Amino acid sequence: MVFLLAAGTLLGQVTVETVFEHEQYLANERVRVGVRITNFSGQTLRLGSSPDWLDLMVETESGELVSQRSDPPIVEPFEVPSSSRATRWVDLIPHYDVGHVGLYKVTPTVRLAELGQTVIGKPASVQVTGGARIWEQDFGVRLAEGPAAGALEVRRYALIQAMNQKTVTLYVRVSDQQEAQVFNVIPIGPVLAFSRPEAQVDHSGLLHVLSQTSARQFTYCVISPSGELTVRQAHRYTNSRPALRASEDGSVIVRGGIRTISPSDLPQSAKESVEPIAPPPTAPVEKKPDATGKNTPKKKPKPKK
Repeated sequence: MVFLLAAGTLLGQVTVETVFEHEQYLANERVRVGVRITNFSGQTLRLGSSPDWLDLMVETESGELVSQRSDPPIVEPFEVPSSSRATRWVDLIPHYDVGHVGLYKVTPTVRLAELGQTVIGKPASVQVTGGARIWEQDFGVRLAEGPAAGALEVRRYALIQAMNQKTVTLYVRVSDQQEAQVFNVIPIGPVLAFSRPEAQVDHSGLLHVLSQTSARQFTYCVISPSGELTVRQAHRYTNSRPALRASEDGSVIVRGGIRTISPSDLPQSAKESVEPIAPPPTAPVEKKPDATGKNTPKKKPKPKK
């Protein structure tokens, strides 16, 4: 669901809207802001060929400018024909310091070379919340890349619950031990308000999470030490309840219940191949004997004149 939050208009011809995928985000979660341009100028707008076509001003609730770490990658040529619209998305987290709890305002400025004009959108607000931590676990991981490749580093998994549009949503945060660096915040999805998600770390440092989404439905996820969601499955309560179980070799699996195939599965489940069934062979037609006891010969077709 996309929420239209603000708009700026140039003489009723070009409209700039700021859109967000959600009204609220967890601290350090990926925050994507979309700049939607609607063109009724009567000519095609050509944008994105230079970095100065779009500016984003990000402010705190008190009006202080948010520090910018780097320039977002917004150089990609595209066209907006007349009587149409286009949206370009920017992830704020890698480029702006919006990972702290608070309310942030985003103001886009779009420069239109064809019209020789600049459109400034009205401020759009988005809420960043902290949530409630319900579980955490420190674990060691060998670094595979970088100057410290091969060194042992301690990282931390944390399960966090937050209220989002009257729904309790479960998140996984992967950070260093001091939580000074957050590698990723992954939304697992909605959970029952009074349920207790299960979490276990296996011998490879992978985090296994099993959460209850409805009375009989569960979501199973696996997250890597780098913060990548590698597995997502749906499991259903049958005669027994799904639960995480660790084996003697340190691996973790789901026991009980039954797995169900879902479009949101990761990796996506291969569709069962269905081969067409060949029709049964046609039985040969028996020739009936004539009055002499011999088979009646077939009549040759008369040649056409």
